[in-house]
Order: sequence, then C-alpha cells, then structure tokens
Amino acid sequence: MKSSPPNSHQPIVAHALVRAGQSQRIGQALSPDKVIHWLMLVVGALVPTLVLVLTSQAQTPIPPSYKDLKYPPLREIQIPKVEESTLPNGLKIYLLENHELPLVRGLALVRTGNLFDPADKVGLASVTGSLIRSGGTTAKSGDQLDEELENIAASVESQIGESYGSVSFSTLKERTDEVLTTFHDVLTSPAFREDRLDLIKTQLRSGIARRNDDAHGISEREFDSLVYGPKTSYGWQEEYATLDNIKRDDVIKFYQRYYFPANIILAVQGDFSAPELKAKLEKLFASWNASQPAVPAFPPVDPKLSAPGIHVATKTDVTQTSLVLGHLGGELKDKDYPALEVMSDILGGGFQSRLFQKVRTQLGYAYEVSASWGADYDHPGLFQIASSTKSASTTETLKAIRAEVDRIRTSEVTAEELESAKQTVINGFIFNFDTPSKTLNRLLTYRYYGYPDDFIFQYQKAIQQVTRADILRVAKEYIDPAKFVVVAVGNPKDFGTPLTSLGLPVSDIDLTIPQPKRATAAAPTAAAGPPQPKGAALLAKMAQAMGGAAKLASVKDLTEKAELNLEAGPGGLKVSQTEFWIASGHYREENVLPFGKVLSYSDGKTGWVSSPQGVTPIPEPELKQVTFEMFRMWFPMLTGSDPNRTIQDEANGVIRLSDKSGNFLLLSIDPATGLPLSESYAEPGSTGSDVTETYADWQETNGVKLPRKVTITQNGKHFADVKVTSVMLDQGLTPEQLSKKP
Repeated sequence: MKSSPPNSHQPIVAHALVRAGQSQRIGQALSPDKVIHWLMLVVGALVPTLVLVLTSQAQTPIPPSYKDLKYPPLREIQIPKVEESTLPNGLKIYLLENHELPLVRGLALVRTGNLFDPADKVGLASVTGSLIRSGGTTAKSGDQLDEELENIAASVESQIGESYGSVSFSTLKERTDEVLTTFHDVLTSPAFREDRLDLIKTQLRSGIARRNDDAHGISEREFDSLVYGPKTSYGWQEEYATLDNIKRDDVIKFYQRYYFPANIILAVQGDFSAPELKAKLEKLFASWNASQPAVPAFPPVDPKLSAPGIHVATKTDVTQTSLVLGHLGGELKDKDYPALEVMSDILGGGFQSRLFQKVRTQLGYAYEVSASWGADYDHPGLFQIASSTKSASTTETLKAIRAEVDRIRTSEVTAEELESAKQTVINGFIFNFDTPSKTLNRLLTYRYYGYPDDFIFQYQKAIQQVTRADILRVAKEYIDPAKFVVVAVGNPKDFGTPLTSLGLPVSDIDLTIPQPKRATAAAPTAAAGPPQPKGAALLAKMAQAMGGAAKLASVKDLTEKAELNLEAGPGGLKVSQTEFWIASGHYREENVLPFGKVLSYSDGKTGWVSSPQGVTPIPEPELKQVTFEMFRMWFPMLTGSDPNRTIQDEANGVIRLSDKSGNFLLLSIDPATGLPLSESYAEPGSTGSDVTETYADWQETNGVKLPRKVTITQNGKHFADVKVTSVMLDQGLTPEQLSKKP
C-alpha cells in the first residue's frame, strides 16, 4: 500500500514526527480554511500602511533588478559530531548535543512498514502504529498519557508508514527523565487496548467511505495502484473487509515481530550531556531483551505489473479533470538521479518551468501543472506529471503535456534553464541541513536505508556537474511515453475531444467501494448479538446517548467557549473561541488571536465579518462556511428537524448526512455507547482538504452530553487540539444580541 513516502529529499524523520490523525469539533467552527482566511484579513489590514510607506519614499532611487543582485556562495554543510553506541541488547543509539534551546527530542526508527501487511489484512501496520501510543501502556491508558504529557508540554507519538515505523518524543530539558520513562514504556510495553483498536478501525472506515470525494485524491491513488500493480503491497489499499479481519492478536503479533532492540535505531538531540544521557538510556533499556530473526527485505517492485494506457475514473459532480500521468521513477542512489532531478525541475518544477509556461500561461488549458522525478531510498519512486484542467480541455491538455515531454527528449535545454534549475535544486536541498537536528535526522535516514554518510556531498557534487547534454541523455533514456500510465478523473461527457483521439487504449476505473460480506439472516447464532442498526436508527441511538431526542429538541440556544492550539505555522497558534447558536438559525463566532479579534455573524442568508481591517458584509465563501457550521450543529442534526436532510448508511457504524445545499458529513458512532467517535467532512470552499474531528471527554450539561476534547486532522495530519472550557444551554440568547456589531 503506497502511503505518502518521503519525497526525493525529505528524510523519513519528518514524516515520522507527524501525528497519525484524529480531529476537531466542540466549537465546530474552526477549520484549516478559516485560519487561512483570518490570516488574509490581517494581512489586508496592513496593506494601507505599506502603501503609505512606499509613497513616502517615492523619491528613493529605483533599486536594481533582481537579476543584478549578487549572492555569496552557500555555506558548506557541516556534519556535527554525533556520539554513537550500541547497547548489549542491540539497540543502536545516536546522541547529538544541541544547547541552543532547553529542549530534548528523540526518535526511534523501526525496520518495518505497511509493505509487510498481509494481503487479507491491509491496514494492519497503520493500525499497529497508531495503537502503540493511543492504546496506552500496561501501566497507563492512552487518556492518562495524554493528560500527563499535556500538563508538562511534552509529547510521545507513534506511527508506521510505508517502509518505517517510529516512536518519538519531545520535552523541555527539565522534564527529560520522566518523558524518557514514558517513551520507554510506550516503545517496550504497549497495551493495545481493545476500545482504542475499535476507534482506530472506525476512523479508517470513515476514510474509506470518503475516499472518492476528492478528484485529486482519486487520481493520485489510482495512479500509484496502476503503476505499481493493485495486487502488490505498493499498490493495494485498505478496504472494509481487510480492516474487519484485523484483530487484537494480529496487532500484538505484528508488534512483536518488528519491535525488538536490534531492529531499532534511537536518535536523541538537544540540551543534554551525551555521556550522562547515554548512561540513562543504558539503564532504562537494560531489561528489554526481546529478540526476533532479522527482518527480511521489503518486497521488490515489478515493472511488468504496470498498466500503460489511459484510465478514466468517471466523477459526474465535477467541472474539472484531475490528471496524473507517468511511470516508474528510480532510487536516490541511481547514478543519474541528480541529472533527472534537474531535468524534472526544468520540465515542471515551478512557475518558470516549461510545462507551466506553455500549458498554463500560453495555452491557458491547466489551472495547475507540475512534474517530478520521484525517487525513494530503497525502491523505485514515481515519475509523474500532475495537472488539473477544465473538463472541455482534457484531451488538449494531455496533448500539450506530451508535446513538452517530446521537446525535452529531442533537443537540449538552454544554458539559462540549466543554471536556474541547478541552483533551485541545490539551494532547496541545503535547507535540510541548516540546523543540527535536521542534520542528525538526515544521518539517521541514511543509516536506516544503508546510504553512506557522505551521500549529501556526493549528491551536491553530482548536481554541479550536470550538463545540458546530460539532461537530453537522461530524458531520452529514462522517460518513455510508451509506458505512460494516464489517469483522468472527471466527467467524460464534458471532455470535448474524446480521449481515444490520443491513440492510446482507454479503459474505465471502477470506483465502487467493496462492502464487507455480511452474515445472512440464517447465519447469526445466539451469541452473535443484535444486528448493527442502520441509518436513522443509528442516529436515533446517538441522540439517545447524548440526552434523548426530546431533550435535544428542547435546546433553544448554545454558548460554548474553547481554547484551540493550532499547528498553523512555526510555534503553532493559540486561539480563544466563543460560539453562539440559536435554534431559529442565527450563529455568531468570536475568535481572539494573537494579532486581534475576528468575529462573524450570520442568519443563514446574510451577515457580517469583523476583523482588524473593519466590519464588512460576509463574503460568499464565509457565508457557506457558516451555513455548514449550522448544518453540523448537534441539536438539529440529531432531532431530525430539517426535512431537507438525507441519512444514508455507510456500513460499520458510519452514516452519511447530507442536505439539498450540498453539505455532507460522515459520522462514526461507537456501537457500544452510541456516542459519536468522529466526524469527517470536506468544508465548502476547501481545495480537497479532508478534515476529521475525533471526540473525547464527554460531559453532561443540563442533561445533554457534549465532548470537551476534540482532535482535528487535515488530510491525515494533526492540525489542532480543542479543549472546551465552558458549555451553557438555554441562556435566552436573542438574534439582536448575536447580530450586534462590535
């Protein structure tokens, strides 16, 4: 199963530190798109000041062109001294002192990955990676670990990706000893609690139910599968049936097979004394003597499994076509990889690239277009060209892309193109080594995949030596249009010129999501338990668990306060949020950010927004977001008060709610308690962003249960944590109060 692997220059460490996703709710109004909107409002407020400054300096001489600027050469990469040792149990340790900040961070890399998933249990590695941390240890539950770590501004996380597993920690210097103990317990004695296993599987089922919502996501997924082969671990994907096959014993066995000292590299960097920390680690891990046979190599990639030709996934609810085309790429250690990297930058690496200038700027076919020569550390990556275009210009866009591919394979690039691309590649790569911690991460990645420590220097030298003749040679040798796999996701009726005119075989992609096999009416036994409720019945069970339909229907207004910690940039972003809702359809949201207040109000038809720039009528995108928030509000959702809503069963405790305005969401419900586990949606106006909110800490207010903790993920990556500090019901709010402008 092809999971977002490291890109050609990104160490797996960066991916390993990403929390493997839960979600948001509570305030229900904050989203990744809104954070961007707020930031734009604040920047807009600064524009008049900037204009005044520029005007006051109107007599200043015109500065020289950027082309006239001279820059000093880049500093040489300095490899810091890393203390290396191996414990008697086989655990390899790398220590790097870095006293710039009073922080300590560590990462254990485990030789494993979802490439080792059994064919009938795809998803086992991912489930295991999440459960190692969220399932708690033999001494403490996941919730207890959450609370303890949050109280000391520390973290311990775990995950398993395509070809690595990881357990990481981060802490303030003075908390190092206690966080190391927690890290040790999570790594060596996870408990794999059954309730958390069920929660993770439910969240993954929600992802399966929504996997055809985003056209771009479909094109990327199907391209991977068609190039690598859908029956290999590089190309298959999780299904309801494979998740249903995963049991707790499977998770335990998977963990035991790969999580043993001799199969792990542990790197720690930060404000500590290396000899002292080494002694602590030796003592801490002295009793961990688990052992297993050496882990085998990952399965090889078979080029013969690729399926050249045009493959169309019909999606009638879009007006654009998402395109991905290409074939197998290579590995980072390939002798020609540096030239291929420069070549792909010239072809489609940015605004100055050939594809962008021709297909996007001159012809105006594509909204976006890019190319990359994908290379992985231990198996071929993917060479791919991605684009999105109006449905009517689908075939013309493919023709234009092919023309640029042919051009770079038949004539040399210009000297200016070559120099610009070489500088782009070198200048971008250097920032992977601009801090000691990044350098340690890179060294750890090289060791993990068996690359020499000086690989970076070899790569730099090779980039500098790339010539125009090299670009032409590798383009001819490595890019083969006859092997192109082309995936088009859109509505074929709107394509204009048919794809068959391209002279390639055209086939359909079946986007049907296989449903799990269900027991027949005669199959259940006395011990089988009651059947899973469907659709409206499941929603009714949820309403009962949250206080009962009658109680929920009687709620006239809500006031909810929350504190949000967002990973919206360096250092994160803290937001205080207050949400007001009236059953008659009025909604107000007040957000206090470090740079000021952002307020919004709507009655569902009109409204206003207040920011540091002033008060303005609510823009159409913001109005859609507000109406979506009211669509998601618990009380009308659970009481069935809106006749325009549709309830659809998605199987396995997941239901889909939608309305005639195009709003929809997926609810995953705990079959044991009836309470919501998570909620997933694509917010109106978003650009393919999938948001999931996971709920915890349910508390009662006036007979109604609501969650007090919410975790938000965007596209599978941790985005924010929400802590509800106050919930008040039926305070007598009036539309006049909510609509009052600041």
